[in-house]
Amino acid sequence: MTSLLVLLIVAALPWVTNAQEFPGVTVETVVKDAHFAEGPVWSPDGFLLFSDTVIDRIQKLTPGKGEAEYASLPGGAAGMAYDDQGRLYVCEFRARRVTRTGKNGKTDVIAAQFEGKRLNAPSDIVVRRDGNVYFTDPAFGSQQDARELDFYGVYHVKPGGMPEAIGRWKTRPNGIAVSPNGRLLYVTDSDARLIRVYDLAGNGTASNERVFVDKIEGVPAGLRTDAKGNVFVAAKYVYIYSPKGEMLREIQLSQTPSNLAFGDPDFTSLYVTARSAIYRVRAGGLKGAPPYAPPVP
Repeated sequence: MTSLLVLLIVAALPWVTNAQEFPGVTVETVVKDAHFAEGPVWSPDGFLLFSDTVIDRIQKLTPGKGEAEYASLPGGAAGMAYDDQGRLYVCEFRARRVTRTGKNGKTDVIAAQFEGKRLNAPSDIVVRRDGNVYFTDPAFGSQQDARELDFYGVYHVKPGGMPEAIGRWKTRPNGIAVSPNGRLLYVTDSDARLIRVYDLAGNGTASNERVFVDKIEGVPAGLRTDAKGNVFVAAKYVYIYSPKGEMLREIQLSQTPSNLAFGDPDFTSLYVTARSAIYRVRAGGLKGAPPYAPPVP
């Protein structure tokens, strides 16, 4: 891959409603030659990681320094997340497991089986600030042929625990995110073209599954929430919804987005993976909540 490409585009993108919340949008192309970019996550050490799923690599993008290989992962890498100890969680879709790697390089398997059967192909993951882990387990394309489970799962792993099924879906879950207060869990349904939401208890258990937003244009994939609790989803475009499910904005990109993550030291940039490209979106009022930071009082 080549070094960092920075191409600044001042975007005249359409407002939907509540335009005053995100004025002055700019879009910058920071990677242009990935094979299929996915799973972006901002490291507490000050760089962006993303998965290049076709070549089984994790790439590192450092602002002002460019792009470099971070790790080669034969098990495949899709969604990633950090916890408040700086440990990296990876959905290894080829190896059909979820791993956690500490700063000392030690890797632990967090989930690989459920009820004695191998997982399908873990896709995306989020870690709540108290260490509760949530991940999705769909199966796309040839992954369907190797399935042992008769459902597509949404899972919860308590600190030190085993995976528990939150949802046993007939449709495929994909992206996953937690609200900034840690009380809601959002999951995209790529087949039904909607976002589901669960209530999260203090001990991490989920209940009261319901539809948050439906009739999403495109295939909803990655999810993030910002500091105000707005929900960002990668589908045909990047769509932004209020905590009440009201459409606030759509951001059109030249490639179809696959996933997204807030980043930069102030968390006021939105990094969007989109097939061979990664975009950096900036706008007034745009601010993510670092998932590994202490809760806001």
